[in-house]
Amino acid sequence: MITQNHVLLSLGSNLGNRLQYLQQAVDAVHCELGTVIRLSSVYETPPWGFESTPFYNCLISIHTYKTPEEVLKGVLAIEKKLGRVRSGENGYSARTIDIDIIAFNEETIVTKDLIIPHPRLHERNFVMVPLAEIVPDWQHPELNESIGSMLNKGTDASVCVKTAVLENPLSAYTFDHIRFMAIEGNIGAGKTTLANKIAEDFNAKPLLERFADNPFLPKFYKDPQRYAFSLEMSFLADRYSQLAEDLNQLDLFHDFIISDYYIYKSLIFAEVTLEEEEFTLYRNIFNVMYKETPKPDLYVYLNQQTHQLVKNIEKRGRDYENEINLDYFEKINLSYRRFMDSAKDHSVLLINMEGRDFVNNQQDYLYILDQIQKKITDK
Repeated sequence: MITQNHVLLSLGSNLGNRLQYLQQAVDAVHCELGTVIRLSSVYETPPWGFESTPFYNCLISIHTYKTPEEVLKGVLAIEKKLGRVRSGENGYSARTIDIDIIAFNEETIVTKDLIIPHPRLHERNFVMVPLAEIVPDWQHPELNESIGSMLNKGTDASVCVKTAVLENPLSAYTFDHIRFMAIEGNIGAGKTTLANKIAEDFNAKPLLERFADNPFLPKFYKDPQRYAFSLEMSFLADRYSQLAEDLNQLDLFHDFIISDYYIYKSLIFAEVTLEEEEFTLYRNIFNVMYKETPKPDLYVYLNQQTHQLVKNIEKRGRDYENEINLDYFEKINLSYRRFMDSAKDHSVLLINMEGRDFVNNQQDYLYILDQIQKKITDK
């Protein structure tokens, strides 16, 4: 499963409308590089290392799938778009916008173009003060010192004056009325990755299917007829117990629960994999459990073309999934469609994922969030 990187960026401006340049930079980072999770206040500070007009500075925390090199390339492009001109000469100069990578996870990186953590962050109050505001427990991975300790020991006497507050683009998405959101889709649609990303970005509790622990799954792909009933029953029991336990005990430290499956998935797959008599028995058992399982406030279905599902499955490299034939994908798609067409008592959102890649393209991820927000607002 793909995990996001946690990146800290320092932003500064001392030319033109400083507040506007900072807001434009925050918006551009959010749209092009990664989700802006936290955003410090704006501090007015004297220029550091040269004589000029005062700066407005802030610090942001983002989640992104991009590498350090990709983040660097992205921030340089944003600086250029916002009018930053690099003279090529040594020393500091006034600028419309300056974006520095302060930290990348807890990694230490030294290349020709990039040093992380930023080598002078502990010398600069305009970095440490906003950093302490949004990540007060941050620890320097090389110096093994907390941000508080570095501030106390710091030699920078410059004063940072809290001046303004920028708007976090993430605040456009209000999932306040969602207690339980289910992300669904065919095999390889990206539902687990998306559920994890939304959970990380919106302080939700992820509820992920424990398919890796199912001993019948690899056996089923080799011999479907023999192991289909055992597989579907084991999945049903596990999904029911997991949903029943977690949905009845919502964690007070999380805003909502987001899962990469809904229990109705059990009936969808069983309808395709089981013989008629087995399916009749299975459906009777399922109906008892289904009545007792809470319905999601929003059911999101990622509709992906079969050829893309195959590519996604090949990328994640589970050997037993190579046994899946294309006809199986099509049957599952049709079964999901029948469910969504008949699910009048569910709030269902179908998102067309053709040509979209929310892992490598931040705008595709924001498109998904926009669709979810619109569905919630229109309810």
